[in-house]
Amino acid sequence: MKFFALTALFSFAFWIGINAEEPYKLSKQEEKDGFQILFDGTSMENWINNADEYIVEDGCIVKRSGGFGNLYSKEEYDNFILRFEFQLTPGANNGLGIRHIIMPKGKGYLGMELQILDNDDPQYENLKPYQYHGGLYNYAPAKRGFLKPAGEWNTQEVIADGANIMVILNGTVILDTNIKKVTKGIPLEKIQPGLLNPKGHIAFLGHDSTVRFRNIRIKSL
Repeated sequence: MKFFALTALFSFAFWIGINAEEPYKLSKQEEKDGFQILFDGTSMENWINNADEYIVEDGCIVKRSGGFGNLYSKEEYDNFILRFEFQLTPGANNGLGIRHIIMPKGKGYLGMELQILDNDDPQYENLKPYQYHGGLYNYAPAKRGFLKPAGEWNTQEVIADGANIMVILNGTVILDTNIKKVTKGIPLEKIQPGLLNPKGHIAFLGHDSTVRFRNIRIKSL
């Protein structure tokens, strides 16, 4: 009996070992540059989930389909470089919130949004230019043609430096804009609420579809 018990224990430990996700680690260069990990593939301890729609699965933060909940970083940031990877499912729609205020479940969002979208899905063929992936929602369109097909992993870097916002998708700059310039001449009361926040949370903004995120890290500027 002892032999069988030890064999079973060893088998279980081996199974755990080969199935456990290894925590993501910064490259030596990113460590030197001052980046910090926001999600290492094992825990959402650095995040606040307002609707329990985001879970950790296979080393990823997964926004499950169904519902419009948001996920917020615990810390607030003003100027930063954010790097992450994401994988879309067909027709997926989400948003990357910048300098956001945490909102209760079902109350939408308050801050700047950079679109996350499966551009090639037929249902989106007639959107406004700023609604496609990487666009500063309502204000500035991003270049198209650099997003990988649904199911493949994309890398994205977002640089927020004062009013200057840049999005680099898979190594190509697809958005380089200035929020003061794109809102020049617009009465303050007509500017999207939260767009001009000087500081706030990083957020993923759910839109009733499945998206996966991994290897999230940030550097304050």
